[in-house]
Amino acid sequence: MEDILINISPQETRVAVLLAGVVQELQIERAASRGLVGNIYLGKVVRVLPGMQSAFVDIGLERAAFLHVADIWEYRLANGGDGKNKGGQPIERLLHEGDARLVQVVKDPLGTKGARLSTQVSMAGRMLVYLPQDPHVGVSQRIEDEPERVRLRELLTSVLPKEEAGGYIIRTSAEEANAEDLASDVAYLRKRWAQIRDVSKQVPAPSLLYQELSLAQRVLRDGVNEQTTSVQIDSRENFVNLQAFAMQYVPRITGKLQHYSGERPMFDLYQIDDEIEKALGRRVDLKSGGYLIIDQTEAMTTIDVNTGGFVGTRNFDDTVFKTNLEAAQAIARQLRLRNLGGIIVVDFIDMANAEHRDAVLTEFKKVLARDRTRMTVSGFTQLGLVEMTRKRTRESLAHILCEACPTCGGRGEVKTARTVCYAILRDILREARQFGDSVDSLREFRILAAQPVVDLFLEEEAQSLTMLSDFIGKPISMQVETVYHQEQYDIVLV
Repeated sequence: MEDILINISPQETRVAVLLAGVVQELQIERAASRGLVGNIYLGKVVRVLPGMQSAFVDIGLERAAFLHVADIWEYRLANGGDGKNKGGQPIERLLHEGDARLVQVVKDPLGTKGARLSTQVSMAGRMLVYLPQDPHVGVSQRIEDEPERVRLRELLTSVLPKEEAGGYIIRTSAEEANAEDLASDVAYLRKRWAQIRDVSKQVPAPSLLYQELSLAQRVLRDGVNEQTTSVQIDSRENFVNLQAFAMQYVPRITGKLQHYSGERPMFDLYQIDDEIEKALGRRVDLKSGGYLIIDQTEAMTTIDVNTGGFVGTRNFDDTVFKTNLEAAQAIARQLRLRNLGGIIVVDFIDMANAEHRDAVLTEFKKVLARDRTRMTVSGFTQLGLVEMTRKRTRESLAHILCEACPTCGGRGEVKTARTVCYAILRDILREARQFGDSVDSLREFRILAAQPVVDLFLEEEAQSLTMLSDFIGKPISMQVETVYHQEQYDIVLV
């Protein structure tokens, strides 16, 4: 059984999902940088790139958003709806600079990349996803019972208005729903879409037409299920607002909502902040003594499994096998905690036994199946790596809470004091040669640097500094700058 904790402040909303008291998932949404996925805009085409079959669209953000031809509804329609090129028109015939188009964000801006757009609009309700342009009725693949799939499809078709032109996807939450539930969702979604179309005719491009629900509202709509024991909210005002929202859209969960009124902060009580700190570190310790090293880069995420201090009780193969099994469960949890997406490469400890490899892969896929995010997992490669992808639609936890180190620029390491010393010696020699005879008018060269660099010049590199001073014929002095980081220095000609 799981519990959901919702911590709300004016600046941010934090949600933690606990399973048997252990944090399984963390989500954070800040008011200053609220996610854009699902938002619908009236955008303005600012540039069409025929060579890339894409366009940049101004939707009112700092960076123009990106629209690929495969995400244009007319192009998808001409290609059978799958976006594969079967002769659809090129983008330069579909879009022109200055055009106003209704677009929806399908991926948040990531790093230096702008938001990803689609002209195929979809709007999520409690039980249905509405597709205004696509006359298709589909059922979520997570509903595996075939009789239930048929029942839901027939039930939805029976409650649709005769003039209905759009399509729907029946969500997992619609299992065992009745006709009244589906009809209510249809009416709500049609009304919202009509409002969006009306507003789009009255405002200039770029304009925001529809904003996706807040994180707390999305959790109530999508995250609460039969396994959820309670949803605790630590703000009285927001508890009342979310209770009203639940009564209107998800009345079945209202009994699970609870207002947390304890004196101790809720996230402190459940040690959520400690879990957040751990989720920002590279190293994740396993109970057996082994550990994971997780490195997130712009291109991919790599996860390395190590035995560490675990020596096992039988032989080395059993030790490796047990460590890999434990790592598989820990990796699945870390992917959800950190919201890692894109390409992920896992380097399990090498296993000579084929049965052990199959067992680890089976366990890995089993625990990943609990994840609500779509992913694909391949088998072991020739190099013994497991390659997988996890859908990325918003920033990872680290990207939300952290920024690149101003000292190392995100490299994760800095030059040694000795490396900086040698760079300073080369720069002084370069300056002396560049100024030539005019050096005679100078009194000295002064080095402004961090304490470790100055200390090295005063100790191990003192002779090097003296030799250079004799060579250029000028004294060299040093001055510690406490605000300088180790790689930072200046050479002043006095």
